[in-house]
Amino acid sequence: MNLGAIEVMDLIPLLMAFVMGLGARLVGLPPLLGFLASGFFLGYLGFESSENLEKIADIGVTLLLFTIGLKLNLKQLFKPYIWATSSLHIVIITVIGSMLVMAFMAMGIPPFDKLTPSTALMIGFGLSFSSTVFAVKVFDANGEMGSMHGQVAIGVLIMQDLFAVTMMTISAGKVPSPWAFSLLLLIPARPVILWVLKKAGHGEMLVLIGWLLPLGGAALFEKLGIKADLGALLLGALLSGTYKSDELSKVLYSFKDLFLVGFFLSIGLTGSIHSEALIASSLLLLLLPIKGFLFYFLFCAFRLRARSATLSSLSLLNFSEFGLIVIAGGEASGMLPPGWLVPMALSLSLSFLISVPLNRFGKNIYSRWHDASLKFERKRRLIGDEVVDTGNAKIIVFGMGRVGSAVFADLYQHEGNIVVGIDRDHKVVQGHRDKNHLVFQGDSTDLDYWSRKKTGEQLEMVLLTFPDHQANLVTARLIRQHGIKAKLASIATYEDQEQDLLDAGVDEVFNLYSEAGIGFAEHVCGSLEKLDTTPPI
Repeated sequence: MNLGAIEVMDLIPLLMAFVMGLGARLVGLPPLLGFLASGFFLGYLGFESSENLEKIADIGVTLLLFTIGLKLNLKQLFKPYIWATSSLHIVIITVIGSMLVMAFMAMGIPPFDKLTPSTALMIGFGLSFSSTVFAVKVFDANGEMGSMHGQVAIGVLIMQDLFAVTMMTISAGKVPSPWAFSLLLLIPARPVILWVLKKAGHGEMLVLIGWLLPLGGAALFEKLGIKADLGALLLGALLSGTYKSDELSKVLYSFKDLFLVGFFLSIGLTGSIHSEALIASSLLLLLLPIKGFLFYFLFCAFRLRARSATLSSLSLLNFSEFGLIVIAGGEASGMLPPGWLVPMALSLSLSFLISVPLNRFGKNIYSRWHDASLKFERKRRLIGDEVVDTGNAKIIVFGMGRVGSAVFADLYQHEGNIVVGIDRDHKVVQGHRDKNHLVFQGDSTDLDYWSRKKTGEQLEMVLLTFPDHQANLVTARLIRQHGIKAKLASIATYEDQEQDLLDAGVDEVFNLYSEAGIGFAEHVCGSLEKLDTTPPI
């Protein structure tokens, strides 16, 4: 049976992904683990990745890179703690990884015994990268995309992606077209694109151009001999920091998550699992702790706080989908013996399984090893990574988006300097500072900040106005865990979120949808009272 271009057999992996993803969610695990597990389970049953599924996966990665580009701060990539950490880490891990593989070669462990020193170096290079898809999913789930450690990790991952794309282009012998220089015309075309985005409005036209830009950009770059994924990333970066970039990112958010299901499924469907692959993938995991600790020490060396270094390192403690691409390219060109794609896919998936709980309990891990980790901190701090000092503030507003800014403005007008705002985004903070508002850059889930607060201090009220429910929930729990008695209020979008927040110790929950309706009705009634309702004679 055929349903247009989609066969019924293509729906079975999606159905299995939903079932296992839901199961993972019900036991408190991220759905992506269920997606990975469903891929391997179907692979065990004999299913193979289809052309349709591969297209879904490719679209998901393209949309992901485009949305990353929309939030990209290009200036940050030139900071030493980004480019130097990325470069040093890739070189060191490539060397250590290849030495580890050659040690297994010397022991005669299959399938390592079929490798050569040059192919061992290729595998070490493939293992040096961390997964962009995984990190973004983790930060999205925790509401930490705008945090310092989130921005640092994403910056490192983008540098890694640039290294990987450059290396793959060179190794494939793919020479960019002479017309590739014409892509520079996209820079002066930026105002035209922004004008079109403005005229597209906020409905289906914005959704349509939101698809056309990344897919069209990827196709254009590919046509001119440059990796398509790099095209999607750079086109998103071209529009970053504009008034439409946030809205465009939100429009594509659900589509990106939906199509990435295909990506996680395709990993598990790369081939059948056998004993040699299991042994090889397990041995490759020995490189993971080395990767994590090296990231931590490099971040600390470049003056990140121990907390930021810990959380950034944990998000990068995995292998990357680029490793699969490197190995697939090596096998296709004959540089690698066949059969290495399955061990690499298994090691990638197992690294995800290890990273998920570590990232979920990352703040607990930092709390447990807090004193020991501080020994590696430098005395000087990076700007934006200090522990925020709110002084004698009695009211704190966390999250200075539209809702938070409106709440802050109203409270600041009536209460004055006892009200402060805190946001993770440097640009948002600077915008308020330009208006002489008491707004600081900081993270509401910062253990070091809340540890300084004493029960019974002058703090009277905390308002959580993050658009991300998870960020509000995590902050509320952290506040109550530290015995802070201040009145706690938060916004919510859905009824089940209201209950989650109340269970976490929030005193008052404001549902944006239902309360907005009530506020609108009160506003209309108040306006009608001012009208002359005397009937005409």
